[in-house]
Amino acid sequence: MTSDADRWYDDAAGPVVRPYAMTRGRTSNAAETKIDLIALVITETEAGDDGGAQDDHTLSPEHLDIVERCQVQAVSVAELAADLDLPVGVVRVLVGDLLEASHVQLHQPVPPAELVDENILREVINGLRAL
Repeated sequence: MTSDADRWYDDAAGPVVRPYAMTRGRTSNAAETKIDLIALVITETEAGDDGGAQDDHTLSPEHLDIVERCQVQAVSVAELAADLDLPVGVVRVLVGDLLEASHVQLHQPVPPAELVDENILREVINGLRAL
């Protein structure tokens, strides 16, 4: 007889799928790029088309969920993790798979070092006002 502590699933939810099972034991993505939490993911096709993701039998249901959520507008990796109720590490691996298969595009945030200095912008505005 098993006790309640030995049960690893909820009767209403069914068996739990461990995160390493969704990523096939991988902890890093196949894509060469580093996937940042605030990087934006968008489906790699015209509106309403999933880019053949539905026909790709190597994709898991979680992959297809990501493709579907990113069709209308770009969604950050952190938002995807929250919406799908998955750990961020798992979402990074899944997005990396989709990048490698060309089902999604990734738009990285601009590094702070490359942003224009606010003082320069203020000087330009002041210069224009002086004209």
